[in-house]
Amino acid sequence: MYYCSLLCSTEFDDRCFCKNSISYSMGSWPEDVGILALEFVVPPRYVDQSELEQYDGVSTGKYTIGLGQSKMGFCTDCEDINSLCLTAVSRLVERNGLNYEDIGRLEVGTETIIDKSKSVKTVLMQLFKESKNFDVEGIDTTNACYGGTSALFNAISWMESSSWDGRYAIVVAGDIAIYSEGSARPTGGAGAVAMLLGPNAPLVFERGLRATYMQHAYDFYKPNLMSEYPVVDGKLSIKCYLSALDNCYQLYCKKSMKINNNTDDIGLNSFNGMLFHSPYCKLVQKSLARLVLNDFTRTPKDKISLLYTGLERFSGCKLEETYFDRDIEKGFMDFSKNIFNEKTSRSLYIAREVGNMYTPSLYGGLISYLIETPFDILSGQRVGLFSYGSGLASSMFSLKIKENGLKKLINNLSHIKKTLNERTKVSPDDFCKIMKIREENHFKAPYKPQGSNHGLQPGTWYLYEIDEQHRRLYKKVIDT
Repeated sequence: MYYCSLLCSTEFDDRCFCKNSISYSMGSWPEDVGILALEFVVPPRYVDQSELEQYDGVSTGKYTIGLGQSKMGFCTDCEDINSLCLTAVSRLVERNGLNYEDIGRLEVGTETIIDKSKSVKTVLMQLFKESKNFDVEGIDTTNACYGGTSALFNAISWMESSSWDGRYAIVVAGDIAIYSEGSARPTGGAGAVAMLLGPNAPLVFERGLRATYMQHAYDFYKPNLMSEYPVVDGKLSIKCYLSALDNCYQLYCKKSMKINNNTDDIGLNSFNGMLFHSPYCKLVQKSLARLVLNDFTRTPKDKISLLYTGLERFSGCKLEETYFDRDIEKGFMDFSKNIFNEKTSRSLYIAREVGNMYTPSLYGGLISYLIETPFDILSGQRVGLFSYGSGLASSMFSLKIKENGLKKLINNLSHIKKTLNERTKVSPDDFCKIMKIREENHFKAPYKPQGSNHGLQPGTWYLYEIDEQHRRLYKKVIDT
């Protein structure tokens, strides 16, 4: 047995990586690979969605009720994807008492591209300079909102392979979601989530239980590299999202039944929590209802009246014909309200407060679920996660929550509500002016950001300047 002084203050077997040495058993599979710690970073400014409704001249409730959003975080021009990820990784390391030499892999998932060649990962390597640890595998992964999940899968695969050297992995998912003026702008957001991965984790990924669905679609894409704004086909995007959800869920259930030798009735009842990528909160509620519809279509006709009272008229419906059937949507959303409140609603705390963060969205949902669920009922829970990225790529996977190290993980997230509550509210007019500044100066060089770093917490990285060769210089807010 070895004593782990890094995170858990408990004894582990010879696969545990310790502070001053690498100790692991070559050829063995590390046990309980998963998330040891999480860090969340959000810009210090937001716009209120109800005020944005009035400013845009839309009907009251269009953004707050129709989309299910409360506030939207956004970045000034002194914040970019590199600064968000620098802050997320450095805070994860500092808050958990890590040394940079303890990290053997660093993966970045983002669709916020500011250089067609140089990765965000290489920018983050400046954090490792003092430790002289340059042996760090991993690079950026990009496909809309799915990049963070692909980066996560890469890190898990490394840790469960013969290439693993016993050190930890960090995965950081970050994005700045910005839309041009119009109906899509309220679905923006910004943030970053950093995850520390290792063995003997409190959030353990279930091995062999992963379902993926990928297709070619132009539902959301960014063909203009000189603009931060995407091209969006709203109706197609919803159809692609729901179709991917159907396919991932059905395949996940098949794989789960095979692993369990068909002894378990696999469905929503198999999960204590069900989390989704959240473009906007209302779609998540519809997605939970969609999984109920999937279970419904697999239910023998003689049991429908017993299990789905009031929905008998939908018996025999075909999933591919129901994407825009309002009658079915309303029926299953009404039926699943209690299920949604039990399994999913707690995961939307950050999404309501910040908006769509793209790659970190699902993992902000995981953090929300952890801090909003009473601690005494978390241990032993099984949580399903659905990740979606337009274009399209999607996966469903699951994790089990274990008691070992869970209290420390939760305690290190205790700052999040305070951080969100202390943000500065910006008027819709000033918000639009800031967006205009970003739009007019996107890819400009040389450039000195006009936005103030006032309000950035100590330890936050920010963009100081861009020189004539487009090289970006960052500085860190120090505690004065």
